[in-house]
Amino acid sequence: MRMNDPALPDAPALPDDLRPRPLSARSVVLSLLLGTHPPELPARELGRLVEGFDVGGSTLRAALSRMVAAGDLRRTEAGYRLSDRLVRRQRRQDEAVRPRTRAWDGDWEMVVVTATGRGPAERADLRTRLAALRLAELREGVWLRPANLSRPLPAGLDRVAQRCTARPAGSARDLAASLWPLDAWSGTARALLAHVGRPGRPADRLALFAAVVRHLLADPVLPPGLLPAGWPGDALRAAYADYRRELTGQVRARVGGA
Repeated sequence: MRMNDPALPDAPALPDDLRPRPLSARSVVLSLLLGTHPPELPARELGRLVEGFDVGGSTLRAALSRMVAAGDLRRTEAGYRLSDRLVRRQRRQDEAVRPRTRAWDGDWEMVVVTATGRGPAERADLRTRLAALRLAELREGVWLRPANLSRPLPAGLDRVAQRCTARPAGSARDLAASLWPLDAWSGTARALLAHVGRPGRPADRLALFAAVVRHLLADPVLPPGLLPAGWPGDALRAAYADYRRELTGQVRARVGGA
């Protein structure tokens, strides 16, 4: 990936888990469809689009067949559309870029897991769903965050947990700092911002912004008063929104649609 340019200062190194790697044909297709609303593209135009990201026709056809068989895509009269499961992932990705917040009055959401006798898979699934709500685990089975987000809660959550509202007796800022690795998140976000404006091949840029999305999904989206000074969350979301508009423009130019 071409990250260095003589006219630009060296950018900070990215952590291994966010360092862009070549995307598979499946990842390219999903990235394009996840950024398209509605998430459907004609087969011919999809083929023309992925060529710009170094995916050949035979590779694409094999990937599409596997994705339909795996339930990632649905074949439609017009082409290919994301499955319902991945449409839910698209909504979560959209929320990562534009999280819905509300004025914070100092209250915290608390979710206490009360169900017993669940297997490891069920426990892991619940942890994943709670983390996706941007809750953090204070201790085993006790999850919380400032009540500044507006988002639906998973169906059936009340069957396995009790929800309540609380306020910390001590410093809310110190509590937030103990629940989320804010300095580490901020440092990685700044490194990503240093890379996103650099030149590169379309496939490399797509891989880089896939890393941006993964990092945005881990943003706790805390009230400003609980964040370190100069928090780069909004800047990283703006950079991704700009790229998605660019990508959407390419898609629309190919399909000639609205």
